[in-house]
Amino acid sequence: MSTTNATDRDYDLTIEGLNCGGCVSKTEKALNGVDGVSEASVNLATGKARVHTADAVSLQALKEAVQQAGFDVATETFRFQVTGMHCGSCVSRVEAAARALSGVVSASVNLATEKAIITVVAGTVSADDVAHAINETGYQANAIHEETSNEEQEDAQAKEARTLTRSVAIAVVFTLPVFILDMGAHFIPAFHEWQMQAIGQQPLYYLFFALATVVLFGPGLRFFRQGLPALLRGGPDMNSLVMLGATAAWGYSLVATFLPVALPEGQVQVYYEAAAVIVTLILVGRLLEARAKGRTGEAIKRLLTLQARTARVIRDGDAQEIAIDEVTEGDTVQVRPGEKIPVDGAVSGGGSWVDESMITGEPVPVQKGEGDEVVGGTINQSGSLTFTATRVGNDTTLQQIVHMVEEAQGSKLPIQALVDRVAGVFVPLVMAAAALTFGIWLLFGPDPALSFALINGVAVLIIACPCAMGLATPTSIMVGTGKGAEVGILFRRGDALQRLRDTEVVTFDKTGTLTRGQPELTDLEMMGEHPEDELLRMIASVEQASEHPIARAIVAAAGARELSLSEVSGFDTATGKGVIAHVDSREVALGGAGYMKELGVPTEQAGSTAERLGNQGRTPLYAAVDRQLAAVIAVADPLKETTVDAIRHLHDASLRVAMITGDNQHTANAIAQQCGIDEVQAEVLPDGKVDAVKALQEGGRSVAFVGDGINDAPALAQSDVGIAIGTGTDIAIESAEVVLMSGDLRNVPNAIGLSRATIRNIKQNLFWAFGYNTLLIPVAAGVLYPFIGVLLSPMFAALAMAASSVCVLTNALRLRRYQAPMQTEASSPA
Repeated sequence: MSTTNATDRDYDLTIEGLNCGGCVSKTEKALNGVDGVSEASVNLATGKARVHTADAVSLQALKEAVQQAGFDVATETFRFQVTGMHCGSCVSRVEAAARALSGVVSASVNLATEKAIITVVAGTVSADDVAHAINETGYQANAIHEETSNEEQEDAQAKEARTLTRSVAIAVVFTLPVFILDMGAHFIPAFHEWQMQAIGQQPLYYLFFALATVVLFGPGLRFFRQGLPALLRGGPDMNSLVMLGATAAWGYSLVATFLPVALPEGQVQVYYEAAAVIVTLILVGRLLEARAKGRTGEAIKRLLTLQARTARVIRDGDAQEIAIDEVTEGDTVQVRPGEKIPVDGAVSGGGSWVDESMITGEPVPVQKGEGDEVVGGTINQSGSLTFTATRVGNDTTLQQIVHMVEEAQGSKLPIQALVDRVAGVFVPLVMAAAALTFGIWLLFGPDPALSFALINGVAVLIIACPCAMGLATPTSIMVGTGKGAEVGILFRRGDALQRLRDTEVVTFDKTGTLTRGQPELTDLEMMGEHPEDELLRMIASVEQASEHPIARAIVAAAGARELSLSEVSGFDTATGKGVIAHVDSREVALGGAGYMKELGVPTEQAGSTAERLGNQGRTPLYAAVDRQLAAVIAVADPLKETTVDAIRHLHDASLRVAMITGDNQHTANAIAQQCGIDEVQAEVLPDGKVDAVKALQEGGRSVAFVGDGINDAPALAQSDVGIAIGTGTDIAIESAEVVLMSGDLRNVPNAIGLSRATIRNIKQNLFWAFGYNTLLIPVAAGVLYPFIGVLLSPMFAALAMAASSVCVLTNALRLRRYQAPMQTEASSPA
């Protein structure tokens, strides 16, 4: 990227998806159409676009223009652990520092997780550039790489908690004597008289000065290290407020102690106890916050405990016990009964039953044999297994789940963006309010006016710290998404929590979502004289070479009865109509009514039977032997056991339920009637599902789409919230914002219920945070004094400020006790 003058700027963008000259022309047209772009040229060979802007044009605007043209700008994402943030204004400041860099597309900072996610145009800005910009604001940014372990991040959090514990202990030891001696004298006259006789006023001031100074410039030095640089840069934060408040009380007391003649008569008072108590209480609040934040991330810790620490690998013919991070793709791994499977792989030897409830939520063990896939973190139960490692390290299913949860926890809801903007300007407004309070009390307050002005100005500074605002949303997201992971609901993006809560219509794909996705032979209505098993054996013999789902269902039914199939000859198929072949010298045909008519097989006698089966949502077919009707068979894809119950709970939650299917209208209506579905869109071709979703969105309705197949991916992306069945395809999962790890549809109403509970919790937090400041800032300023003679001590202001943050965190932690509306095996209380 190069810059020509103060206003002109050249951007070099890597464009993804360019294939021809038409793509180049389309992209150039889109870029030149952006206001402020004077020239844009695209090179097909290099895949790069050079964009010259007459005025500063945001990269986001250019990126959106390219996307609207059907292409994309190559970007890369950096993640940082940012320490030193304590309030919403800190978040705004870090984000602003990152966005100020040319090349940064977006910046999102989460106060609760202390993580920053910065997206840049590929090749324009390095991670070091971003870290340097953040560090310049007074915070410490450390890049998070894939190899950065969760243990390292936990160690950093534990170290901060230990440091805070030590600081609190020192602060309490030195603050208590000041507090007891000073407050005791105020409330117990005899105690005051004893102090004056035994110690004297001036020696007491010297003692208070010594103790308070240790607190302020010992444990409280952190407020100066972070607050003073922020203040000097013109971007004061919470640390600045605490620093100013405590220093004002301490500085006034210092003058009263060593230079009393500089103060007006009657104004010689000390407030050392206020300075010391303010620092101590806020440190206590931070320690409680740190511990509560640790509990909000317990879901991640529990997930990580599922992973094995070591693996038994065959190398050079010997079994070796090695650390899990030393396993490589292609290694042969052995697992004994009762052990955790260390990584993902494919069974190459042995057989066993594996408990996969960690992934699927289903308590029933799954049989594994040669060729079957196994997942790291699941438990091998009965036999020994040997498998080839296919996914290791950060690529395992368990690590991908952890990554999804972390991404959701680190994301920002739309409501949080507004909160951060408010918090960003809140601190300067508070300082202005404190200055105004000081001036009014100094000019119009009763004697001693200077003391009143100092007390009330400091109280405003301390009580208005926007910590609770900054913590209100991210802590609830952390706990809510973590709770979801525990019950098998993965929010891939945190904002899906907010959008899922607003859902009005839940739309299901049919096959594999509402149904099992595996057709079964449900009916065999005999019409001739052939024995039932004999006829089924002949039909299955004809179908045994076919891969059609109906053919597999018939062959499976014959296998269940242990029928021996015969070789066939003269096999012929009429695509979409039926099949015919010779079995044991008999001509056997299977197909629909039209195919039977072509063969000259009369079906009138079975018409009512076929109609009845069709009304039940089953697919009726006719079987003929030697051109004579022998039976009517029916195949159906049965509903999952949880489908009807899940839909009933969605109705109970005041939601409409729709179904999109490629089945004929008659069958679709029958399925809908069984389930209680409100709206049906049938005979929808795979490429028509997006239009079907759009039709449901008409009138501004918010639609959630639930699907599992490759052909569901576009519909999942089109819907307001895409919900993928975790047992489905990877493409479907990548297109969705919410993933249900098992095929249990009861987790659909559970996900919506969790979304509603989380947003309700966030609103409670925000009401508390904003209500607290709205109510108590005027009280701290002294508006009640003329009416009832009440002032808010800076010490109580510090206590209230710390309590506000702790209340928000405690309320967020209540989500850990959330009970899903429908109990599944994964969500049942332990």
